[in-house]
Amino acid sequence: MPLREELDRVLGPEGEIAANHPLYEHRPGQIRMAQAVGEAIGEKRHLCVEAGTGTGKTLAYLLPIILSDKRVIISTATKNLQEQLFLKDIPFLENALGKKFPVCYLKGRSNYLCWSKLESIDREQYLFSPHDPEYLRIIKKWARETGTGDRAELSQLPDDLPLWHRLDARRETCAGQKCSNFEICFITRARRKAVESDIVVVNHHLFFADLALRQEDFGSILPDYAVLVFDEAHEMEDVATQYFGTMISNYRFEELVRDADKTLSETGAATPYLTGQIARLGERAAGFFICFQAREGRYVLGPGDAGAGIRRGPPAADSLGDTYVKLRSQLDAVRGGLQNVPVESGGIEALVRRCTEIGDELAAILESDSNEHVYWCETRGRGIFLRASPINVAPLLKDRLFSCVDSAILTSATLSTGGNFLFLKSRLGLETAGELIVPSHFDFARQSIFYVPRDIPEPREEGWIRCACGELEAILETSRGRAFVLFTSYYQMEQAYRLLQGRLPFPVMMQGEMSKSGLLELFRGTPNAVLFATSSFWQGVDVQGEQLSCVVIDKLPFSVPSDPVTAARIAHVNASGGNAFYDYQIPNATILLKQGLGRLIRSRTDRGVLALLDKRIMTRSYGRMFLQSLPPAPMTHDRGRVRAFFNNEGQSRMPDGVDAPNSPKKLYSSKSVSFDGAK
Repeated sequence: MPLREELDRVLGPEGEIAANHPLYEHRPGQIRMAQAVGEAIGEKRHLCVEAGTGTGKTLAYLLPIILSDKRVIISTATKNLQEQLFLKDIPFLENALGKKFPVCYLKGRSNYLCWSKLESIDREQYLFSPHDPEYLRIIKKWARETGTGDRAELSQLPDDLPLWHRLDARRETCAGQKCSNFEICFITRARRKAVESDIVVVNHHLFFADLALRQEDFGSILPDYAVLVFDEAHEMEDVATQYFGTMISNYRFEELVRDADKTLSETGAATPYLTGQIARLGERAAGFFICFQAREGRYVLGPGDAGAGIRRGPPAADSLGDTYVKLRSQLDAVRGGLQNVPVESGGIEALVRRCTEIGDELAAILESDSNEHVYWCETRGRGIFLRASPINVAPLLKDRLFSCVDSAILTSATLSTGGNFLFLKSRLGLETAGELIVPSHFDFARQSIFYVPRDIPEPREEGWIRCACGELEAILETSRGRAFVLFTSYYQMEQAYRLLQGRLPFPVMMQGEMSKSGLLELFRGTPNAVLFATSSFWQGVDVQGEQLSCVVIDKLPFSVPSDPVTAARIAHVNASGGNAFYDYQIPNATILLKQGLGRLIRSRTDRGVLALLDKRIMTRSYGRMFLQSLPPAPMTHDRGRVRAFFNNEGQSRMPDGVDAPNSPKKLYSSKSVSFDGAK
């Protein structure tokens, strides 16, 4: 049977999916997407698909992948989505179609247990906390039983357990094939399983970490592949920027010193001279990084004095430049000493490799004169991170990704801006690709309204935060809690939380009080709850039903223009002849706003109110670009209509006085609208 007909049959009302899914709905958009994916794979083309919420995009790309008989990598945004694919969606298809698929899923190396570290942990002179002996007992018992070594199986342990960092299989400390446990290593097993599988499920971080290493002989983990699927592809640019860049921190030096002492002691290769050189390296590193503690946050390291006292470019003949030179010299001395150790050891070879890499990366950040990177520093608590980030990843992705794979399928509920994929393609270097926009399966005109207050200052005007909190208090009273309140910054979230503390008669939670998964579980189980949150809750979060009946967003989510990477991207677009505000900042913010608003309607029975406390979407000319990209929810500026909407819960009729959806005339009919191009 031709592929199009086969997909139509399987996904249709008489097909296997309908027969095995208790909540089956016939979705023509899902079939259209599946057919487009199948044709792109068969014709060796790339494809961009925006699949609106409720389309069923996961099954729409899984089915043609299964029928393609090619090795496929599926990359998702998070490990949670990975597990949902592997543990829920693929088993459902196996059951529906009556056959097993050769499939596996892989995570980053730090998610897996290292046997060698577990064997040597008992020789540690100290652990991290009084609870660590009990945690270690649990880990040792689990290690004898697990088949994967995946830390996610240890659900009873805290997420941020420092002890795990002493036990994980991260690349820096791996001896590779020279390790005595290589054959039973969980990483080795995972690699072999991937080679035997037709479908390998990963996450974006692992995929781009692997892609950055594929030019090297050591460290890559994924097998060769013919087809790639990027689910939540709107996150690709930021993740690729991270892994195609370079990062050095004070923590890496501290770990190097600690691991060197430990390895020399275990191999019997320690000498007073070498031990002294390693201790001196720790002192040199501490003296170097203290130079960056003068400033908090994220800032650019420019040529000349960068504000922190460290100059980029050839080391300067001053005291601070001398600090850097001495650090590099001491690193070379330690590397030379390790190379001359008369003991064959995979652990010592790994230390030599780390010294070389750290030295090269330090030079790449502080001595490079490339104008293709932005060089910057971030101070976070006692952590100091020096980074070199590519300003434009499009050429890298074009050469190392899209030109090297037969077919790449990019999909998300939020890929397009203004009804096209020009922004996405320009940012990712995707020159030729098919395009498909599948509207949402949901009836936003019936299920939701979009509320934007008129009588509120603009966010930069004095008094906005107090007026916004007043609006927020009234909205939450009307919705009876049951809301996500999403902020564009931690500062804004904490300020609003303080102003409203004690004024809201609902259980109020705030991001940071516990883990993300813990907060979601608590929110789902607490009637009338309100969650204050920032970026990590804008996407990839699914709460169905009346428990989430309102999503409030504080303001249009423009990236902070002073952020080093954002500022460099803006400058690059402008220098290339574009207008960064319209060509980069607005499209980027549009996608993020669509993600935030997409938390609300997650099923055909959901109803709710989307609220934006930023009237610039109505009063500024660029507001039209946002509105054209949002779900077609009817808009109102009258809080009374919001109240009427909630009073009509369980009914399908729109409250009287709410503007009909998607009518440009009604969306923009406001005497206060000005088209002045102001930001």
